[in-house]
Amino acid sequence: MKTVFSPLHHRRTVKSELDGGILVDPYEKPSRAETILARVIHQKLGDVIEPEEFGLDPILRIHGADYVDFLKQCWDEWTAAGKPGEAIPAIWAGRGMRHREPKDIDGRLGYFSFSAESSITEGTWDAAYASAQVALTAQKRVASGDRAAFALCRPPGHHAASDMYGGYCFFNNAAISAQAFLDQGARRVAILDVDFHHGNGTQSIFYDRDDVLTISLHGDPDFAFPHFLGFEEETGEGAGEGYNLNIPYPPNTPFSVWQEGLERACREIERYAPDAVIVALGVDTFEGDPISFFKLTSADYLTMGQRIASLNLPTLFTMEGGYDVDAIGINAVNVLEGFESNQ
Repeated sequence: MKTVFSPLHHRRTVKSELDGGILVDPYEKPSRAETILARVIHQKLGDVIEPEEFGLDPILRIHGADYVDFLKQCWDEWTAAGKPGEAIPAIWAGRGMRHREPKDIDGRLGYFSFSAESSITEGTWDAAYASAQVALTAQKRVASGDRAAFALCRPPGHHAASDMYGGYCFFNNAAISAQAFLDQGARRVAILDVDFHHGNGTQSIFYDRDDVLTISLHGDPDFAFPHFLGFEEETGEGAGEGYNLNIPYPPNTPFSVWQEGLERACREIERYAPDAVIVALGVDTFEGDPISFFKLTSADYLTMGQRIASLNLPTLFTMEGGYDVDAIGINAVNVLEGFESNQ
């Protein structure tokens, strides 16, 4: 299995994250990607390649032009306004307020975001753009005949909606890749999100469509970020009715229970019979993850990969969450090795 990786992810080196009412060292940090890459190389998973250049067009198939322009210009606007720190939103349009894009950078940050933990810095645009190119390069490999490919994306993407960032995510790499498959002739694509947190951005992008089946296994949003999407009753609308499946679990869920949801998800994918499956690969379901509450062990990720492989579908893995840096490489690569072992 080829891994696609860009060193430009390092351009996003954030100094601060808002957590617990204070600024802390960010959980989403460059060492996450470097640790995974080191494990890929150590385990001889396959060749590591740099991304090709696909430009903005495939990104604009998912994300609005105004939003893309905002991300590209945000840091320059922030510094031009004389702001001394990293760009963090502080106000949003709440109930009874108008959802209208302001001209001031503080208002624009709130307009194009849904949460405050994701600082924007000088290199955020470069890293987010490169992350999308990583995903598109891996997608091209799968569309060209590879059984599977691993997009080692950083920053991650599944929280990004068509016009909002948050949860460390700016461009939705899985969604961009799904649209690329469709634009290249696929009839249907499935996205299986195994990250601890609900893929709210992915759900919102495809919620009224039947050409992308979206499935997410995640922490119950009553107790876990992003809180306001991810409930079982959210099944799609219009043409998309029945094509969104949420499988939330409570705190301390072990793999024996989580695995039942994976089996349900895989059966749904088999019934849907897509031309390709995209796995939004988060390993923050790990028992040692600092911001999550599931109890999966490293060995469980091998089993996960084996079950995904049994779908016998062209498979693209896009890297999402996982914040126990000491374990992230082992856990992410275990999924890929489990997949590879089930030929």
